[in-house]
Parts: sequence; structure tokens; C-alpha cells
Amino acid sequence: MKKMKLEQGTILEVKRFSVHDGPGVRTTLFLKGCSLRCRWCHNPESISPQPRLAYYKHKCINCGECVSICPADAHTLTDGKHHFARSKCQACGKCEEACLGNALRLYGRKTTVDDALEVAIEDRDFYGSDGGVTLSGGEPLLQADFCRELLEKLKLEGINTALDTCACVQWTAFEKILPFTDILLVDFKHADTAEHRKLTGQGNELIIDNLKKLSENGAKIEVRVLLIPGCNDSEANFLATGKLLSELRLEKVKVLPYHAMSRSKYEALDMPDTMPKVEPPNNTTIHSAVNILRDCGINAVSGNE
Repeated sequence: MKKMKLEQGTILEVKRFSVHDGPGVRTTLFLKGCSLRCRWCHNPESISPQPRLAYYKHKCINCGECVSICPADAHTLTDGKHHFARSKCQACGKCEEACLGNALRLYGRKTTVDDALEVAIEDRDFYGSDGGVTLSGGEPLLQADFCRELLEKLKLEGINTALDTCACVQWTAFEKILPFTDILLVDFKHADTAEHRKLTGQGNELIIDNLKKLSENGAKIEVRVLLIPGCNDSEANFLATGKLLSELRLEKVKVLPYHAMSRSKYEALDMPDTMPKVEPPNNTTIHSAVNILRDCGINAVSGNE
């Protein structure tokens, strides 16, 4: 009998002992590639589906180790200063391994389902009765076949599964993973489709349609709303969001505060910094949004709690 070929995926990183990516203590696998281009993206390294090298200049000690090992001559040392030519980089990761100052980091590596499963099983003793494994991104469902196979194997191991998604994917992707996913963490950006397109590059019609289908299919759903001052924090938006979400079967809605702690990643990746230059919302602002949602009959909570 011919052995089935295992799916490969592109993993960004693995985060252990997470308590914010679903119930309990979890191991979160971040996958590369995203269908949205949110201005406030906290993980710009996840947007491209391809591996990409980040260069954190402030960490560079100009040791020259990357120069000697790079097969594409992307690194040079001139007058004792390191220079990185991104256009030459092949994202092989050799320089990351050689860098003495940890100034170079390759975001994105190919992995098999079985290798990813092994990582998850290693942490099983920490999951307890509530924890487990979460697939996140980026948008993990851009690698739906990899997700399906991994989630199925996790369920066979008796491990709780969660998937964090922006839901801007075709419904067929959800159909592949629903039988093996215990809870879906769905990000919701803005209730108005024109504003949603302005802020993320895509309208919200597909997202709303998927949310309705997930609700109709009895999926366990936790919606997450990141509150970004000046983008989606208006009372009108939260009233519209509350009206829309109140029609769905949801476990809860969590309102999370925006922060700009990922700003250094944009420079390291030579990407335009699109993160809003605003202060994080305080607890009063978060609770005001939570109360608006509660008035709509939604089980809403603050992400600060």
C-alpha cells in the first residue's frame, strides 16, 4: 500500500506556555502568510508566505561571521560596519546560526506535520485539563491542508485544539479543519466594510459570512476585537459590531488593547511602518467598549483581565 505524503507547512515560530491563545496553558504554532494587511499588524513578519530575514541593526556587533558564511554575498563588512543587501538574500538561514549578536533572524521555516506534532507532544504535561495547542499566524488557514492534518493528529493524541483566524478565507478552508478544532478564535476588525477595506486592504463581507456559517454549524467561537484608537474605537462602530455579533452563537467576545511594541520588526524587515502612532487604550476605554457589547446581549470581557 502506497504511503500518503505528509503535508508540509511554513512555520514562523513556536510559542510555549502561552495563556492568551485560547483556554489554559498552550503551545502556539504561528504559520506564515496572511490574507489581510492591517495597518496595526503586530506580526508583520507573518504577512508574506515566504521565509524572510530580519536584521536588527541595534543588536549587530559587526563580528563579520555572516559575511564569511553567506552563499549569496548579501552581507558585507565595510570600514568595520555591517551592511545587508536584502535583494541578494536567499533566506537560507545560515547567517542566523552564525550571528554572534543575535541581530539576524529568519522568519519562516518549512516543517512537516509530524515534526510539528512532536513539538506539541513534548509540552503535553503542561496543558492540564484545559490547555492544548493553538494554530495562529498570519492566517493559518492559508495552509489549510497542513492545518487539517496536524489538527487531526493532535485530536488522535487527545490534545485540545484551537485555531486563531481572521476568517478572510474561503469557506472550504473551514470545512477542512472544523471536525478537528475544539475552539475558533476569530479576529473582528470593523463592522463597516468600507472602513474595514481602508484599514486592512479587504472588505469584511467574507468574514461576516464565515462567522454566520460557523455559528450555524455549531462551532465554538470566541471573537476578539483589538481596540485601536482612531481606527475602530468609536461608539458607532461598537454598536454596529454588537448588533452584528448578537445574532451569532458565541462563547464570548474579548476586547483587547492595541499596543505598538512590534514597531522594531518593521525596520528589521525593511517594511513601511504602518502602525498607528497612538497611546494604548486605557482600562476605562476598554470597559466602555465592553459595556456597549454587553448592552447588545453579548458575553463581552476585557482582555486586560
